[in-house]
Amino acid sequence: MPYVETEDGTQIFYKDWGQGKPIVFHHGWPLSADDWDTQMLFFVQRGYRVIGIDRRGHGRSGQVSGGHDMDHYAADAAAVVDHLALRDAVHIGHSTGGGEVTRYVPRHGKGRVAKAVLMSAVPPIMVKTPNNSDGLPIEVFDGLRAGLTDNRAQFYRDVASGPFYGFNRPGAKPLEGVIANWWRQGMMGGAKAHYEGIKAYSETDFTEDLKVIAVPTLVMHGDDVQIVPYKDAALFSAKLLNRATLNIYPGFPHGMLTTHADVIN
Repeated sequence: MPYVETEDGTQIFYKDWGQGKPIVFHHGWPLSADDWDTQMLFFVQRGYRVIGIDRRGHGRSGQVSGGHDMDHYAADAAAVVDHLALRDAVHIGHSTGGGEVTRYVPRHGKGRVAKAVLMSAVPPIMVKTPNNSDGLPIEVFDGLRAGLTDNRAQFYRDVASGPFYGFNRPGAKPLEGVIANWWRQGMMGGAKAHYEGIKAYSETDFTEDLKVIAVPTLVMHGDDVQIVPYKDAALFSAKLLNRATLNIYPGFPHGMLTTHADVIN
């Protein structure tokens, strides 16, 4: 399997399919590049080169003890991009991956990035702070940490079968294969990486990153996202970006790239 070794010795797994204009996919917490399979197949069949990266501590990448923060996530992505000598790439990030893209583009993407896509993404900042009064209380994220610590396997099952895909909504029909695949991806990763990743995606402030991104950026969010409410994320991000296009999808859940892949693709 293809890996890149970072400066701190972490093995980062990536997929690299096809030829043509490159699209780099950055996955959400606590998943892997496999979450993008539907999109990667769609675009590789249409003449694009598609690259999916497993974040450190996730999927098939190394379960290292440290570096579970947005600076390392972005640097790890840069290591893959540099290794593959990618130019004029489109970087697409879902949820935590959207934060990773937001940190990557201004710090490592000069001359390499053509466009960006932030889908159900965590920027500008999720947690409530004195400067972000509309954010979610820290107790929400403490609850996620407690669920992961107490029984990670059951916690991941509950997230996938409930709010992530909106299967907890009245009349929703849970898709068992989708739930099982989310659980499989989560359990492939490391508990410590996932635990510390909660702080990374919830407490990192991307405000200044968003302000300096110069490439055209598509902001995509469902208005029924229970994980990252769009009013606290997409609307603010679009205002801070220099060249934003904002698309809000009525009724779409957090995991809309799977449940509504036809529209998203």
